[in-house]
Amino acid sequence: MPATTADRDLPQVQLPHSRLPPLAVLAQRLLGAVALVLFVAVIAWLQRDGYVDQTAKDGLSFIDALYYATVSTTTTGYGDVVPVSDAARLTTTLVFTPVRILFLILLVGTTVELLADRSRQAIRERYWRRHLNDHVIVCGFGTKGQAAVEVLRSQGVAAEQIVVIDPSQEALEHAREQRLAAIAGDASSSAVLRSASVEDARAVVVAPHRDDTAVLITLTARELNREATISAAVRETENVHLLREGGANSVITSSASAGRLLGLAAETPRSAEVLEDLLSIGRGLDLVERDVGPGEAGPRGQIVGNDLLVGVVRGGEMLRFDDPRTDELQVGDHLICLRSHRSEAA
Repeated sequence: MPATTADRDLPQVQLPHSRLPPLAVLAQRLLGAVALVLFVAVIAWLQRDGYVDQTAKDGLSFIDALYYATVSTTTTGYGDVVPVSDAARLTTTLVFTPVRILFLILLVGTTVELLADRSRQAIRERYWRRHLNDHVIVCGFGTKGQAAVEVLRSQGVAAEQIVVIDPSQEALEHAREQRLAAIAGDASSSAVLRSASVEDARAVVVAPHRDDTAVLITLTARELNREATISAAVRETENVHLLREGGANSVITSSASAGRLLGLAAETPRSAEVLEDLLSIGRGLDLVERDVGPGEAGPRGQIVGNDLLVGVVRGGEMLRFDDPRTDELQVGDHLICLRSHRSEAA
């Protein structure tokens, strides 16, 4: 399928690659080819009495055997060294011929692979775009972006459903090492976000280094996708309202949040430990969101399992656990609960 004009206009996607870089793969194949030549040379030298060198009078030396292995394996075959005994001819037929074919496969395969790499990348990218849907886009793969991906993975989001956008090649290489698709560019650009199929994404994580960039990314992402959940991080509290007005569903103030934790730890360190526990997804205490389960509608005490109710989302409104309206749970309510992984293990 030929690439369309729209495909060529999009930034290139760097899909996850094998652990070995191309040069390492090439070196492996080169060593394999050399090993095949040495293998043939050793066998020819061990059977040197069965070969005749038309230009030598002292029999076949190891250098002669190495020369024969080189010209024979590469199919050059000058004819100055030839097998004359039945054993040497049988060895040439049953051993050297398969080795020669294997050598050609290595040589031709490597050449074709290098020439076809760009075409294969284009095919993989088109296949990836065709199957990308309901995914999460992470804009910025610094400390915040990497922590966000770690939480997403711990909550069961597959690596194939996460796309990273960052202008730094070092950050993108780190993302690809984690088996994530990566796109080089500025996420505030409509073209870059479209290359990540933002219109089909279910969530966008905005985690750049600058607040003004976060505002631009949020505005652009919301313009391209009216339904996606957008969570953004800013350094300064004064910029929170800009992100909310720009369409962010959640805004995290990184500097203020860190300061609150520091102040809390200074006076009530145990409380700070609980908050740190909540931020460590997958162990200890976690905040979970779920719908009202079978048999749970009615008095709040009927909640099944070890969940501790913290809040209820009803009709788009957030109700805290101490709101009288949460005394009776209704079908369609969305519950926010504390869950202990220790209880689950027990």
